Amino acid sequence: MEQQFFNEKAVYVGEVNIKVTSLEQSIPFYKDILGFRMLEQTKDKVVLTADGKTPLVTLEQPEGIQPKQGRTAGLYHFALLLPARADLSSFLTHILQSKYRFGLGAADHYVSEALYLSDPDGNGIEVYHDRPSSGWNWSNGQVDMATVELDAKGLLAETSQKWTGLPRETIMGHIHLHVTDLKSTKAFYVKGLGFDIVTSLPGALFTSTASYHHHIGLNVWNGTGAKIPDKNQVGLNWFTLIFPNNNKRNETVIHLQKQGIKVEKEGEANIIEDPSGNVIRLMIR
Repeated sequence: MEQQFFNEKAVYVGEVNIKVTSLEQSIPFYKDILGFRMLEQTKDKVVLTADGKTPLVTLEQPEGIQPKQGRTAGLYHFALLLPARADLSSFLTHILQSKYRFGLGAADHYVSEALYLSDPDGNGIEVYHDRPSSGWNWSNGQVDMATVELDAKGLLAETSQKWTGLPRETIMGHIHLHVTDLKSTKAFYVKGLGFDIVTSLPGALFTSTASYHHHIGLNVWNGTGAKIPDKNQVGLNWFTLIFPNNNKRNETVIHLQKQGIKVEKEGEANIIEDPSGNVIRLMIR
């Protein structure tokens, strides 16, 4: 894991807040299958961590919550970045030996190797490691990414180390969102928030800061004009973007407001909403 993509020069995703139908059902999955530690728990909320102090995922069970609907905007997946290939190897062995029954996907993206799961409510999750950035191929500001078959046998052979939960160095590597259209989405994330487009694929844009392969993925694979989900539906509640300092965040807030984007203040966060209804909390590192 290379820290320059998640340091004081970058703006990156910090925490993801997810709505679920049942904490009783979700907690065993997030603890026993994914390997999170519990940081905080109330009757309707659980805060999860890898290092024992930094929130990465918060699960909420709102009153009147409804199951996930198909073909809407919202969460495609959030992605947990492991520090090393050996960690992903241990995780894959663990998943294959576990009682996980929600379907397992896998892919080699050139810049990374990834496994894909869904929680009991259908919220998408990626667990991945990055290949060294020195081997990423860039051309005219675009990084070469694709989806090809993962060498699962080679990954499993990487280590015999037993999975004991998420490594303490695990961070939120990126988030990938379903959106209603790419034109307004591009204006919001690139012209508004200042992200760079680093890869374009059919129906999708991948954006980042500090020349990462992507901090935020955006797609219309649920269809252009996909419905914005109801507020009481399973899925993404909000995610945070971490800014290096208050000055950088204030500059961005002023820039957003000049473009007519509403910015609200709640505690330490500035809150905005993208054109597809995805809520973002702007925070300071």
